[in-house]
Amino acid sequence: MKDNVAEEHLYLAFSHQYRDSIFPLHTSISLFLLSYCDCKLFKVFLVPTGEDVGDQCVTKNLAGDLEVHLISRCQLPVVVQSCSLPAVVVKDEKFCRAGLSVVLRHIIQKTFEADPSKKDVLELLGFKKTCLKACAEVSQWTRLCEISIPLAVERFLTASPEHCQAIPPDILLLERKLGEPVRVHNDDKIRRQKLQQQKAGAKAAVPVLGEEATEELKPGEVHGHPPSSLELSVAFSKLLAQEAPDAINREAPHIRRTKTSDLPLLDHVFAEGLYFTVADLVLLPCIHHFLVSSKKQGKNLVNLPLISSWYQRVQEVPGVKKAAGKCNMELLQLPELVSAPEEQLQDSASVPDELEEDHEDSHFIGGPRPTMTKLMENGIEAKFSPHPCPSWTLDWTSLPSAVSPGEGKMSRDRALRKQQQLNNLVAAVTKLAKPGDLIVDFCSGGGHVGIVLAYMMPSCQVVLIENKELSLIRAKDRSDELGLNNIWFIQANLEYFNGTFNIGVALHACGVATDMVIEHCLRARAAFVISPCCYGFIQNTVKFKYPRSHQFKEILSYKEHMILCRFADQTAVQLPPERRLIGKQCMGLVDLDRAWAAEEHNYSVQVISMEPESCSPKNNMFVGIP
Repeated sequence: MKDNVAEEHLYLAFSHQYRDSIFPLHTSISLFLLSYCDCKLFKVFLVPTGEDVGDQCVTKNLAGDLEVHLISRCQLPVVVQSCSLPAVVVKDEKFCRAGLSVVLRHIIQKTFEADPSKKDVLELLGFKKTCLKACAEVSQWTRLCEISIPLAVERFLTASPEHCQAIPPDILLLERKLGEPVRVHNDDKIRRQKLQQQKAGAKAAVPVLGEEATEELKPGEVHGHPPSSLELSVAFSKLLAQEAPDAINREAPHIRRTKTSDLPLLDHVFAEGLYFTVADLVLLPCIHHFLVSSKKQGKNLVNLPLISSWYQRVQEVPGVKKAAGKCNMELLQLPELVSAPEEQLQDSASVPDELEEDHEDSHFIGGPRPTMTKLMENGIEAKFSPHPCPSWTLDWTSLPSAVSPGEGKMSRDRALRKQQQLNNLVAAVTKLAKPGDLIVDFCSGGGHVGIVLAYMMPSCQVVLIENKELSLIRAKDRSDELGLNNIWFIQANLEYFNGTFNIGVALHACGVATDMVIEHCLRARAAFVISPCCYGFIQNTVKFKYPRSHQFKEILSYKEHMILCRFADQTAVQLPPERRLIGKQCMGLVDLDRAWAAEEHNYSVQVISMEPESCSPKNNMFVGIP
């Protein structure tokens, strides 16, 4: 056990208590994870969202040895006041992690760092440590676990009895996802083992059929039943750090020759597949409260056999019952449920369209010319405003090395291009900024933009927001080397930042992230300087639909707009000049749509080409002023 791990402060929202649990559910989930990990590394503060919260009513219901303190919103560190809770702050109050997934992943990593013997805790992050790492705006699974199900359960618990007759659609979506085939690393081997086990089981069950009949067993026929003993054996042998049984590891020759397409599919054991992850610990408190409330209302759970089986199975994981006991969760013992008749499931388990994944065909045939011609016939062409200061440049040779992007360990050519890109953004921000302004560098990466702005404008405050922890730590190290005291760092998905600011800036915000940054700026009535990137990743999401502007919506369908986005990515240096020109025009049209959408909110927006254009294949830049 390491003793030199610095104490960090964990801030959790507190709205009310319900049946000995603390709400919102994000807080109950965070406390449950702390109990499961047996983690005492954080000083925990509850931040009441209302006025009349008494001290004694909180602490007596937080079981175990977790000490909890109450603090009002106005007493929070400044950097936390701009974020949705939960949030974690290191002692210098300059570096904040915010949002449920980011905070939970951090608790897991800190627990393992302090005690490397807790390998089971680190395994909660899943294969390649990516569980719940993708942000909710682009990952339907993260959105379901982090946002949709906690909110759906909270609404279900607070609804009047006459308004909560139906199972929430997000719960039904989880039930359906638990019935989908599992894809895991190296699943081919496990599926062959499953086929071997099935054939052995079939022979044992029907010995009179003979060998020919057993060969005809259809692998897919077992799918939809509870997980076979193989999946359970694989899942729990990993949890208990045991080897899978030898008999399972040996494959017969005819099993090795079976085509992958003929192998049986794997069933879910846990939420993400075969292995127990932090996703299970996020869902358990939510589903527990839903089941307890449903039971009290006398609801029949026959339509949720997979969720019911999962709920029972999670209880068998070592440490779960102990953690639940500490958090006053009296886990239910549910009867074994069999799926309802098909027609009954169809009546109750319809998932609204907005919760369905967008399966619209994104593989387009044909080029962008018909779409561009259609826009041209309606008087719409890519327009670029003249650059306001084309020859403006920072004197990079006179700046400390930690300010230069070369410090980010990139090649000399790339560092030069990055400097040219920064010249464009810093010039535009310099024209807009005034002393005392708060500038937010969204999708900041290693801090190339934010660090230059903080160094060049000591009278302004700069906040860097980035989801990737290592990039932000690198930026913090560069800032510390420069001794900057006007800069803060927030590791969070964009939607967890809700502070006010004067200027938003982003260099190469990927795909939909550009539109998320614009939306943040519009909401704050802030000016913005943004360079978009990765147009090919643009697609409809829960919050953003394309095209963005009324003018484009009247002319183009979603599919036609996607054609422009795909071809806007065709600007790489190695492509033929004519193709790059079409790519640049497509970029201009996609960004014109975004600019017009912002102008519908009383903004003046210019789309500009960076100088020199060779500084990046993605060389467009918006400057928007409210």
